[in-house]
Amino acid sequence: MRLFVSVDLAELSEELAAIQSPLCDLPGVRLIDPKDAHLTLKFLGDGPDGGHDLDALETALCAAVADADCSPFDATFAGLGVFPSVEYIRVVWLGVDTGGEEVIRLHEAVEGRMTALGYEPERHAFTPHVTLARVDNAAAKEDVQRYVEAHDPTAGTLRIDDIRLTKSTLTPDGSVYETVSTFEL
Repeated sequence: MRLFVSVDLAELSEELAAIQSPLCDLPGVRLIDPKDAHLTLKFLGDGPDGGHDLDALETALCAAVADADCSPFDATFAGLGVFPSVEYIRVVWLGVDTGGEEVIRLHEAVEGRMTALGYEPERHAFTPHVTLARVDNAAAKEDVQRYVEAHDPTAGTLRIDDIRLTKSTLTPDGSVYETVSTFEL
């Protein structure tokens, strides 16, 4: 069972779709379904030793919310970026403007609790973001570069009042997400 910890952004799906629209016909660019949009705090994968202890995860995530000491807050999703670099684009993302400090606190608390349970620590610095598209090849590299450099969109502001433990099931048509547990801030 593949799991991750996230903030759900389905409420912004129309705004995210509008931001994605200039990328929709570019070769080698796969858009993320905006109805499934989320901000990943921690990818857990299949778990340590190939499994998850859901009771331990839920206890640790409750503790992580307390550790982060975040009340519900507003986050504004704005500004484009790419991973790993503008010269070699694999992911196009929308960043977090206001509310970013709280998101980072949540990530750090979740990261600490999950690594204590045996999950692999992150290998890269955490950048709060929402994935908009994945770039499979360089066919449209220059178009994607121009789009990212020329646009500074805002999807809007969302009240964040919980985090979720989410199950991801891979299908031939893409990932299907299901909320396993919700943890209120």
